[in-house]
Amino acid sequence: MLIEFSVSNYRSFREKQTFSMVAAPRLKKGDNVFKPVVKGEKIPDLLKVAAIYGPNASGKSNLIKALGIVSDTAKRQPSAQHIALPVSPFRFDPQLADQPSRVELHFIYAEQRYEFELALTQDRIIEERLLVFPKGKETLLYERRHLASGDEYTFGSQLEGGKDLHELWKKTTGPQVLFLAQAVANSSEDLNQLRHPLKWLQSGFLVVSGNMDGWANSSQELAEKYPSCANEISSFLQDVDVPVTNIRVDQLASNSAGLLQSIDSKPKSRTILTHRTALGEAEFDFQEESEGTKNLIGFWLPWGVRSLSSFTKENRILVVDELDSSLHPEIVASLVAKHIKSDSPAQLIFTTHDTHLMDAKLLRRDQFWLTERDANGATQLRSIHDFEGRESEDLEKRYYEGRYRGLPFVRKG
Repeated sequence: MLIEFSVSNYRSFREKQTFSMVAAPRLKKGDNVFKPVVKGEKIPDLLKVAAIYGPNASGKSNLIKALGIVSDTAKRQPSAQHIALPVSPFRFDPQLADQPSRVELHFIYAEQRYEFELALTQDRIIEERLLVFPKGKETLLYERRHLASGDEYTFGSQLEGGKDLHELWKKTTGPQVLFLAQAVANSSEDLNQLRHPLKWLQSGFLVVSGNMDGWANSSQELAEKYPSCANEISSFLQDVDVPVTNIRVDQLASNSAGLLQSIDSKPKSRTILTHRTALGEAEFDFQEESEGTKNLIGFWLPWGVRSLSSFTKENRILVVDELDSSLHPEIVASLVAKHIKSDSPAQLIFTTHDTHLMDAKLLRRDQFWLTERDANGATQLRSIHDFEGRESEDLEKRYYEGRYRGLPFVRKG
């Protein structure tokens, strides 16, 4: 579960900006929050959903990209080749050009609270720090800093493994690899103190951005391999008012053989969807479907992985960039409502331009976030709850009136 996320000196982010999933006290719509389970301490309720608004080029997508920095870095394997780390500093300030990008994640995994801090350039990791909070007490597990003389480490007294193993972890950690990841790779299965937070950092976020073509292809592959997945896709489509009653995948005959068969670029199968209307049923090839239906078939997969969290207890967070570009506003509202009503411990974060949700009375003031660029070209991030106003006020109207800022300035004439 995500508590807070901060980023600085990354793309359009200059100063430290913090995105929080901590619920504001005394607001209504109690179904929109949940009580996280943490061993030995009580922390505030967390939000199930957060929507991020703002003009084009205001930094919404950069925030989504920033969320992926840690997971991308945490998945890195040692390599003899130099491969640039996934960061880029704020370009309008020359003094920041050689400074590292910084991210901080405050999260919960396996009923334990953690804080992970990372500073890195494209060339190497500059700082790395992991804190754990047993029974609410801040405890350092380790800290790594890159100095002119080399990497300097500080190990907390509670870090498992022992001095000899700590020295091994240090010696085997390369400049572009997390110490956390290297330590876990060189640990036995019974050492879980670092394994648990690493697992969340690697797979806690499921990020969806760009078009849905790749997701749609994966959904069709699953439908072909597992009939139950085909049934789930058709059920998902019916839930959002697309009358598809059946999905099947037919194998296509191939006329090529031998070498030609290996380079044959023609599809080996096709997906057939059965639609039902008042006049009866008709079959359509996937390629005949509307872009909206294709996007929905793609979106079924990350949406389904999110819902599996209630069974796997993985607490995965679904993050979608420009959710409204792939799905109709009414469908978005329907999915958000389903997520709020579900018992899944997953969280949903998405960027959007569509203000329909502001008027749908689904979300609270603290669930709407805004991005805008200041005079220096830097992204400023704030919650609507930071502005004065009543809980019952018309958020959409006030947004368009510019009361919360975050609107594009369009020159006239």
